[in-house]
Amino acid sequence: MSDIRLIVGLGNPGPEYETTRHNAGFWWVERLAAAHNVLFNVEKKFHGLAARLRLDGHEAWLLKPQTFMNRSGQAVGALAGFYRIAPEEILVVHDELDLPPGDARLKKGGGHGGHNGLKDIIAQLGTPDFWRLRIGIGHPGDKNQVVDFVLHAARREEQEQIDAALERSLPLLPQILAGDFPAAMLKLHTRMGK
Repeated sequence: MSDIRLIVGLGNPGPEYETTRHNAGFWWVERLAAAHNVLFNVEKKFHGLAARLRLDGHEAWLLKPQTFMNRSGQAVGALAGFYRIAPEEILVVHDELDLPPGDARLKKGGGHGGHNGLKDIIAQLGTPDFWRLRIGIGHPGDKNQVVDFVLHAARREEQEQIDAALERSLPLLPQILAGDFPAAMLKLHTRMGK
């Protein structure tokens, strides 16, 4: 089992994107940073905002790429390359169309499912074998509406469900940092009632 040394929250920078569904990954790492009193700093060489988190003897970087979603891999690749962080030591937190609002799932590897942020990270790392925390945002029902859907804010009741999933998954941090994903998955997936 590898410790997690880099947690990446995916989203788009700028106030116009702050409340859009595509920024669920940003929301998660922002809450995590706030809960542990760590501040993000501009890290130009990593094309993002980064923070250092220490918990129970584990250290990890938190990263919010500022490259826009479809170039997220540029930031991830830069930081991971600089600190020699292997793909299996990376957790990417992202919005997930294939899960309903209120659901969250951990998994390792897999495809990108059309998610441009994941697609670019896979291309930059040369492998899909990193961990993902998938935050459910639901699906508009028509694939032609996906872009518009992810770049808009969720309806109030959906946002409440997404917020609840974020809150339920944050306490898994100790297991995640320790690389104890079986325990984290058991907790998360049991809590989610599946």
